[in-house]
Amino acid sequence: MRTIIHDVSLLDDTGLDYEGYVTIDGRTITSVGRGQCQEPPTSFDMRIDGKNRLLLPGFINAHGHAAMSLLRGFADDIALETWLSQKIWPAESRLTPPDIKIGTQLAMLEMIETGTTTFTDMYFAMDQVAEAVEEGGMRAVLGRGLVGLTPSGEQALQETRDFARAYHRSAEGRITVNVAPHAPYTCLPDFMHKVLALTEELALPIQIHVSETAKEVADCIETYGATPVAHLAQLGVFAYPTLAAHCVHVNQTDIEILRAHDVHIAHNPGSNLKLGSGVAPLPQFLASGLIVGLGTDGAASNNKLDMWEEMRLAALLHKGVQEDATLVSAATAFALVTSQGAKALFLEQGLGHIEVGAPADIQLIDISGPRYFPRHNLLAHIVYSSCAMDVTDVFVDGKLLYRNRTFLTLDRERIVAEASAIGARLG
Repeated sequence: MRTIIHDVSLLDDTGLDYEGYVTIDGRTITSVGRGQCQEPPTSFDMRIDGKNRLLLPGFINAHGHAAMSLLRGFADDIALETWLSQKIWPAESRLTPPDIKIGTQLAMLEMIETGTTTFTDMYFAMDQVAEAVEEGGMRAVLGRGLVGLTPSGEQALQETRDFARAYHRSAEGRITVNVAPHAPYTCLPDFMHKVLALTEELALPIQIHVSETAKEVADCIETYGATPVAHLAQLGVFAYPTLAAHCVHVNQTDIEILRAHDVHIAHNPGSNLKLGSGVAPLPQFLASGLIVGLGTDGAASNNKLDMWEEMRLAALLHKGVQEDATLVSAATAFALVTSQGAKALFLEQGLGHIEVGAPADIQLIDISGPRYFPRHNLLAHIVYSSCAMDVTDVFVDGKLLYRNRTFLTLDRERIVAEASAIGARLG
């Protein structure tokens, strides 16, 4: 199928905006141009008028737990350790595999309507998550969460093996799989060695929570004589491509270790603030040359899956904390949710760009509202002024998932009703 989006506003890599067009053939962007396309209208199966619209790459959520949308508002204003052990883990033990699918679909509704086209997930019952992704049409990087402290730890390793063999590169390549040990404090060295053996066998990247709280770091130093970053390096985790979520409490030596091993970072400013975990040193990561993407974390701790908000927060937070208005420019913040997010997840070249040959993962936003005028700098408006509810259309892999604010692949009413019933059951 061939599609053209014409008379649409575009931004180039320098922040210069212009009127033009984008064409899609099947799953791929085939042309990006200024003015009018010279091909006849009959060359296209679908023509979309882009008047008053800005075309952007779909956003990439580099860290999350999709089905935790079912626990949004379930436990708030509590420290992370208490939140997990006394509230979240007991509630999660009551979730069934069908619940996980509904929770994932609920999260996908929120992500699609806010312009996210790719998300990362670490959870359980991952076959249900993969089914939701395949049916809903999003792109996802999925890992079965591994916790060595539970009796089901060994079973989870086998589930990871089975899941990877069944789903890696499935859904026409939209689903990729990684190995997902939860954290150093839930995966002790003996178990982590088994995780690494499985990683070697499957030849997949790793995703893991690292140094999210000061307590986690202090406990690791007391137990192992090393920070979580140094401890994981000593165990050999970073010998494999690794995405480290959070990295809030890291020192300069930790950053040097991360850089030496080319560890990628998922920065989650909203969740880290809400849980009182702190503020990760994003400017130092970027200055060190680390690859960083942005994530929301789960809706139980954020409580939103809105990458527009994370982008704006990442641009503002570090300016204020470090009292330097030059930190994390609009262009940098935008890259964190697009091209750099794709790199952080070890995904294919071109994803996160509007360019010929790139996957057609795109969003259209309505720029007719007052927040977009006067247009001194449209890129600045995107980062500092935009609202997620301005998203009108979303494509993933060339397929329309959301058209004129209407879902095309997900039954919103059914999903919301079933999620509400699960929430009532959880109490």
